[in-house]
Amino acid sequence: MVFLQSAFWLLVLIGVMILVHELGHFWAARFFDVRVDVFSFGFGPRLFGFKKGDTDYRVSAVPFGGYVKMAGEQPGDDNANDPRGFLAKPRWQRLIVVFAGPFMNVVLAVALLTGLYMVKYQKVLDADNAAVIGSVGIETPAARAGLEDGDKIIALEGHRNPTWEDIILEEVQSANRPMHLTIDRQGKNLPATVTPVMDERAGIGTAGWSEKGEVQLGPVAADMPAGKTGLQQGDLILSAGGSPIHAAARFHEIIRGSKGKPVTIEYQRAGQTREVTVQPVWSSSDGPARWVIGAYVEPKLHIVTTRLSLPEALQVSVQENTRSAGVIFQFLRAIVERRISPKSLTGPIGIGQLSGQAAKQGPSAFIMLMSMVSLNLAIFNLLPIPIMDGGGIVMLFIEMLMRRDMSMSVREAVFKVGFVFIMVLVAFVIYSDISKILPAG
Repeated sequence: MVFLQSAFWLLVLIGVMILVHELGHFWAARFFDVRVDVFSFGFGPRLFGFKKGDTDYRVSAVPFGGYVKMAGEQPGDDNANDPRGFLAKPRWQRLIVVFAGPFMNVVLAVALLTGLYMVKYQKVLDADNAAVIGSVGIETPAARAGLEDGDKIIALEGHRNPTWEDIILEEVQSANRPMHLTIDRQGKNLPATVTPVMDERAGIGTAGWSEKGEVQLGPVAADMPAGKTGLQQGDLILSAGGSPIHAAARFHEIIRGSKGKPVTIEYQRAGQTREVTVQPVWSSSDGPARWVIGAYVEPKLHIVTTRLSLPEALQVSVQENTRSAGVIFQFLRAIVERRISPKSLTGPIGIGQLSGQAAKQGPSAFIMLMSMVSLNLAIFNLLPIPIMDGGGIVMLFIEMLMRRDMSMSVREAVFKVGFVFIMVLVAFVIYSDISKILPAG
């Protein structure tokens, strides 16, 4: 059932993304009087539809996006000499038609967040934006660098007062590359160098530290030790095993390192401080076998919810999409420089899981995911890969410089190379998604 739900929401998510993308190509082609033979919602055999003018508007058997077929678009097309064919149009018009698809995905990404923020805009309140370490894992790069709980990171690679978002972004793309820090420890400024290691499962760098903050219980299983002792979702965790808890990672470290011995947990509920003793059990129900108590822990966020006006929502949406685009390009660069593994890429299975999870969380989470995927699709399509829109744009620029079209044999060769590349990439990301789901070892 979970698989079917994830598959359904994946089809909804990707279907909308690709349909909007193809609408961009379609509208631009119609504007320049390019003959569009087919506009299809879905792929494969035609199920039903209607024809209006030159275009067959159809619904196809596989509801996974859609496509636009323009006259004279593909190498060897019988309509290559049609005056209304794609290749018969001036190159600058073809350039706009090709670019219109990714552009519409960017427009959709901005529009989705704008609409969401006009209804519900959530902002995390943090009275102290300082990057203070709440937990340093045992035998991790952060521990080997001499970092301790409570250290305040006041400089990162020469940049003063970084946020945790800045630090995490640098961490994940710095596998096996030193990160130079300055920390404030009890009023003394100390230099430190942390070299994150590659997380082979996720394909990103990890240093083994966590942000300092309040920690609360998430979902609690009633039939597990945490539930049996009366712990409830929302309880604020103060300490575990006698150690103060300022990060979820420290709580997990204590439970998993208990070796089955009872752990005393001090918590706060409705302003009252309480204490229970929990007996961890050995379980592999939700991952590798380890000592657990049947409760998730998560940072407690102080969130204010409001609504923004249209100009404000549009401004914030553009800012966030611009920032996200910059992060995506940084990740792509890090992959090329081998500071991040290609395993970090998420394929259809991973996106399906995210879609199902976001749908369960509600419309806001699903809309935010849809905006993110739309922006990613736009950027991916603009990469200079043969068969993708970016490859077509590069070819058009080359033809503009040459002042003539490439030969059909060259076009066919580029198309074949691009097709093989995309198939290999799809196979890789699917394999990567599966490897992340399967138990380690």
